[in-house]
Amino acid sequence: MKTIDDYNFEGKRALIRVDFNVPLNEDMEVTDETRINAAIPTLKKILGDGGACVLMSHLGRPKNGPEDKFSLRHIIPNLSEKLGVEVKFGGDCIGESASELSKQLQGGEVLLLDNVRFYKEETVGDEGFAEKLSKHGDIYVNDAFGTAHRAHASTTVAAKYFNEKCCGYVMSAELENAQKVLEKAEKPFTAIMGGAKISDKIMIIEQLLDKVDHLIIGGGMSYTFFKAMGGQIGNSLVEEDKLSLAKELILKAKEKGVDLQLPKDSIVADNFSNDANTQTSDNHAIPEGHMGLDIGPESREVFSKIIENSKTILWNGPMGVFEMSNFAAGTNTIAQAVVKATEKGGFSLIGGGDSASAVNNLGYGDKVSYVSTGGGALLEYMEGKVLPGVAALEG
Repeated sequence: MKTIDDYNFEGKRALIRVDFNVPLNEDMEVTDETRINAAIPTLKKILGDGGACVLMSHLGRPKNGPEDKFSLRHIIPNLSEKLGVEVKFGGDCIGESASELSKQLQGGEVLLLDNVRFYKEETVGDEGFAEKLSKHGDIYVNDAFGTAHRAHASTTVAAKYFNEKCCGYVMSAELENAQKVLEKAEKPFTAIMGGAKISDKIMIIEQLLDKVDHLIIGGGMSYTFFKAMGGQIGNSLVEEDKLSLAKELILKAKEKGVDLQLPKDSIVADNFSNDANTQTSDNHAIPEGHMGLDIGPESREVFSKIIENSKTILWNGPMGVFEMSNFAAGTNTIAQAVVKATEKGGFSLIGGGDSASAVNNLGYGDKVSYVSTGGGALLEYMEGKVLPGVAALEG
């Protein structure tokens, strides 16, 4: 697979699939620029060569064609400022006006097309739609790792209409860092899995049991394990149909010599609210009418020690309902431990989604080795699945 460093873009229009699916507030202002910032080095390399950039992306999940709240025009001020170039707006992604603008684009100029998901053809991978998109460029660049697990028109199908295609810096860094954890992990290797459901993480957990020394499990999914072990979990989140699977995973970890760490205690609440009455409880004996919403102080201490002494760390998923300040201590403590391990020379990969938000919101983004921009795509890649967006660039 070629990268943008294999090409000189002088005199060429690059059609670039970026991931500008960023959060906007009520005033249509970008509230998290992580994905825009990630794309800038790729765009600057192409512009620096004397090439032109035609950018395509999705934003949110529009249901019935164009809706202003899902228009990419809202990100133009941020993008123009970061690039130091006045970004032109296509007003559509395949219409006549967009085609005219892209035809006239000169080296050093940037055109942003509107949301590709305004067309249903995008998500079904329609060939005719992909071919229309392909007319905007001479060379295809995919830098949207976060959508590489989707066989959509702009992420996968469009590539077949180009002789010259390559990945941008985000895509190559994501694959390189995932490979580092999967194939070249220095020991001790610790994986931290959080979030609500075992069902979301089962395949990655099974893959990791052959690679890790320590597997730390926190968040809502841990209560399914405690119920499977015969514990009383009160009103905590549980996947009743995954109890036997939880037991199986405990046995598999033992067979493979993996140190499986479940949180010993939780901060429990009598209501799913930041203002609820809270107490600390042993995870085998959570009182009736209470639910676990964060890992407790003993768990934080045990987990931190293991993490700080690790050489390779993969973290995917929070330890509790970290969006509520009273249940954020567990996730914050884990983030601090990951930073300490990195400072001691360890390699840390933060696996997108909520873990990435937590690390970035705490200001630790530059204190860990790599923060992935693609939660779902990274998990599927680590599960051993072929990502259509990556496969389309190969050969």
